[in-house]
Amino acid sequence: MAGTEHNQVAVEAPSIAPLAIEPMDPSMHSPVINAGSPPVGGEGNGTSSSSAGANGAVSGAETNVIRRKINGYVGFANLPQQWHRKSIKRGFNLNVMVVGESGLGKSTLVNTLFGMGLYGPKPRKEPGAESAKTVQIQTVEADLEENGVRLHLSVIDTPGFGDFVNNNDSWKAIVDDVDQRFDAYLEMENKVSRTSFDDNRVHACVYFIQPTGHSLKPLDIVVMKKLHRKVNLVPVIAKADTLTQEEVAAFKRRVMDDIKHQQIEIFQPPRYENDDEETIAENDDIMEKVPFAVVGSTDVVQTSDGRSVRGRSYPWGVIEVDNEDHCDFVKLRQLLIRTYLEELRERTANALYENYRTEKLSSLGIQQDHSVFREVNPGMRQEEERALHEARLAKMEADMKSVFQQKVSEKEQKLKRSEAELFARHRDMKEQLQQQKRELEEKKAKLEAGRGPEEKKGRKGFSLR
Repeated sequence: MAGTEHNQVAVEAPSIAPLAIEPMDPSMHSPVINAGSPPVGGEGNGTSSSSAGANGAVSGAETNVIRRKINGYVGFANLPQQWHRKSIKRGFNLNVMVVGESGLGKSTLVNTLFGMGLYGPKPRKEPGAESAKTVQIQTVEADLEENGVRLHLSVIDTPGFGDFVNNNDSWKAIVDDVDQRFDAYLEMENKVSRTSFDDNRVHACVYFIQPTGHSLKPLDIVVMKKLHRKVNLVPVIAKADTLTQEEVAAFKRRVMDDIKHQQIEIFQPPRYENDDEETIAENDDIMEKVPFAVVGSTDVVQTSDGRSVRGRSYPWGVIEVDNEDHCDFVKLRQLLIRTYLEELRERTANALYENYRTEKLSSLGIQQDHSVFREVNPGMRQEEERALHEARLAKMEADMKSVFQQKVSEKEQKLKRSEAELFARHRDMKEQLQQQKRELEEKKAKLEAGRGPEEKKGRKGFSLR
């Protein structure tokens, strides 16, 4: 389970080449080990890129392969069996969210998928009964067992979605529920004393599209864009028996065109390097059916040739749920349960949850110190410290220059203000002296004008000039 796998630590030793086991001779118990050969299996992308990098860095590495034999049976070939026993003992869990408007057959499809009456008949709403004002999240849980394998199933339903006149914020309760599940898992994961805890994260979201035959509605686009980075989105066309085969094919094309145009990410089954042609063909066949045109029914009806099948009976015939010529229910079941259930859980844990966890911790101001995962080289460490010291000196020098320039600028501004004040005072004093001179000359003129001619002659040599 994903809830316990996060405690495992993978340690990589650069100086030790990986070991690959060659097929063992039936006559002996000593398989041959190749030191330095690439590991068997693994995902296509990771294995091809790492092997390409190794081939580019070391030329002719194949000539240095050291072949050794194990003296006797060691036992690590039993690791898959050990993991199988542990998984069977522990059991599995699957959390599926179903999103869609009322009346699209969500409960019926869930009952059909798991072959049980998880949802009972819904009570008929009385005319005039008041409807819910908000989207309500309801979770139904069940413990299932098949051939000794136990599965804890949780189905998260969203009654009320899309049933209002104004559906502007009808997606908010759904997104909040997904975030709350991530937050609860993160809180349990960050506890100092941790015990085993259940994985309540949403592993798959089956989104029901109304069979209008036209294209995605604006509400569908908004909700899927809000969810596609948080859950494994699986779009289905509900009640596909209301459309003809030609209408279903045309509707699928239009829906996929809208999904690609809006850059909505839907779940894509992964491909591995060691996948055989049959697995690749099955993968392609499943993805060709997206969005899945499904019909749900737990009723057993009789066909015209006397067979008892799950399906729906109409005046024109019987539509079989498990017949791939009638609908895509079988492909949807393969994607969700029979073939890619573990991939849904792994992508939720390793991609969707990790992205949410990174964004959440970053928003709280927590940043990753990448130096923790780097090997210590004394020479490089000394060089880094020298570079840091030089950077600090350069910063100190720049700060000192900045402070000096600031002080010089302040002193120059002060001197300019003092000079301006002196000029202003000199100008004022000069104007005052000129004003006094004019006043004295005016007084002199008045005095001379009031004296007679004889007084002017008697006072020779007296002048104010």
